[in-house]
Amino acid sequence: MKIDLNCDLGESFGAFTIGKDEEMMKYVSSVNIACGFHAGDPLVMKQTVSHALKHNLKIGAHPGLPDLQGFGRRMIHISPEEAYALVQYQIGALLAFVKAQGGTLAHVKPHGALYNMAAKDDKLAKSIAEAVYDLDPGLTLFGLSQSELTKAGEEIGLHVAHEVFADRTYQSDGSLTPRSLPNAVLHDETKVVEQVLRMVNQQEVVSTDGSIISIQADTICLHGDNEAALLLAKRLYEKVT
Repeated sequence: MKIDLNCDLGESFGAFTIGKDEEMMKYVSSVNIACGFHAGDPLVMKQTVSHALKHNLKIGAHPGLPDLQGFGRRMIHISPEEAYALVQYQIGALLAFVKAQGGTLAHVKPHGALYNMAAKDDKLAKSIAEAVYDLDPGLTLFGLSQSELTKAGEEIGLHVAHEVFADRTYQSDGSLTPRSLPNAVLHDETKVVEQVLRMVNQQEVVSTDGSIISIQADTICLHGDNEAALLLAKRLYEKVT
């Protein structure tokens, strides 16, 4: 079994350290690097790119809403035009660090609230897909499996990776359980591994109400800020890569 295992990294900021980025890089194949809006800063971006290149990982931009205090996880209403601009701006910032160090940007994955909003809002999804395509149609767009974002990417002609989540629970409509609700995040390694193997082998996941949802698992996300992230990464690396 071999499938892309991605992780959101580069989310430290100034004096604040989030996650164990270099350790996580030993167990993933792709990294999504924060671009300074929801997390990260120029120095962190530069250093994270350097570490990712050292580990021969696929590098992706992880643009989010301009919300450092809320870590990009608070819903902020933006127009499609604003979404286009802020996504392209952040991709460009990370691309500069990647090119300067001789690397190649492989993909784009929106972060947090922006990601979840685009999963349901077709206009927002279209503007994000256009921002990526207009910058580089060779980039891969990561989006929630079978969502409006993956649909928009496919329609415009981007290569799309349908993403599933190792450490998050699902609602019956295929969306992720909001973090404001109990049991939104999984920390138990046995449950995480069971969920991932089911998603990969059977292309389905069990929602919080017990219903079975069909999904497409092209890439698996493990959040770097999960308190059990490193242990989970090691277990998943053994099972799916």
